Amino acid sequence: MPVVRQRHLLVLWTALASSACNAATDDGAAEGGDSTAVTADAAAGTTDAARPGIALSVVAQEARDGDLVLRVKTRGDVYGDAVVDLAADVGGTVAEVLVRSGARVTKGQPLVRLDPFPFDLAVREAQAALDEREQAFRESFMPESLVTGIGPTEEQRKALRIRSGMAAAEVRLEKARWERARSVITAPVDGYIDRLDLAPGERLGAGSPFATIVDVSAVRIEARVLEDDLPLIRVGGEAMITSAAIPGRALRGRIDAVLPIVDSVKRTGRVIVRVPGERVLRPGMYADVDLEAQRLPGRRLVPTRAIIERDTRPLVFVVRDGRAQWTYIVPGRSNGVETEVLPDSASGLIPVQPGDQVIVDGHLTLTHDAKVTVSAMRERETSGTALPARRND
Repeated sequence: MPVVRQRHLLVLWTALASSACNAATDDGAAEGGDSTAVTADAAAGTTDAARPGIALSVVAQEARDGDLVLRVKTRGDVYGDAVVDLAADVGGTVAEVLVRSGARVTKGQPLVRLDPFPFDLAVREAQAALDEREQAFRESFMPESLVTGIGPTEEQRKALRIRSGMAAAEVRLEKARWERARSVITAPVDGYIDRLDLAPGERLGAGSPFATIVDVSAVRIEARVLEDDLPLIRVGGEAMITSAAIPGRALRGRIDAVLPIVDSVKRTGRVIVRVPGERVLRPGMYADVDLEAQRLPGRRLVPTRAIIERDTRPLVFVVRDGRAQWTYIVPGRSNGVETEVLPDSASGLIPVQPGDQVIVDGHLTLTHDAKVTVSAMRERETSGTALPARRND
């Protein structure tokens, strides 16, 4: 090959190699720039949720003005106000048992029938004795009245009735009728048959207990409260009751009494709570009770779970125009569910307004002014489910 042709090929090969190297360098620089940006973002702790184009889904709850109810949390025992042990007023042989254990009964409903024959016989016998005494009473003054035409005076008639035994016979007849009526044993209150130890043909003696009726609509809760907390509890205050028997529910009751005696060993007193109209609690159950200890009216309230700290300063995220804006607050008293917001010491203003959407879920990693979407508005929890600072067990 001629020397000139070789030189031309060498120049062409060198030019192609240089072009390839420059292209590789440019691509590498471009890739290196993206990598550096990602590294910088990672070093700054930037997440997709904080990028301007991505909105994070959060759950919010409205701030409000209202009463902050401070509470004492404790545990109580459920007792029945109407637990009736039934006993027979009269003895006899059981003819019929009309109910079973666990049955719902109403006041006046027949439960047991005794054999009626002995009671009917006793009534007829008492009636015959009364008729006999009444005849003797008439004969004591009739002959003399027919002769003289003058009947006995009222005082004389009373004396003759007693002497003839008529008054005593009337009492025996009334007693026989009463015993016959009591041969059908009825429920003294509305409730449930808790225990029934009786069978037809069994002999039931007068005064012998045979059943128990429990009125579950009349129950009370005796809650134990530390002596230091007793002065905070007031009669008529609200009480919220939860129990394993009613999962997911809270019953609203009232403080009926604060008993005066304090246990010298446990250093606790007893508070009586009543829950009218509820039939889910049963005597013998345990119940968790939140007792109203103090009511602070007219407070600006936010959910306690909305409050977080940044640089040791408490704040909440308020949703404004689709962005989460952190708002520093001065927290006040809290019952565990809601916390009051106090005025700022510098401006004297409360930075959170009633109706503001305060984020309660999804706010732990948010940055200021991050784009958010409120996926759900949580309903306001009742302060009755608050977790207080101390518990009396």
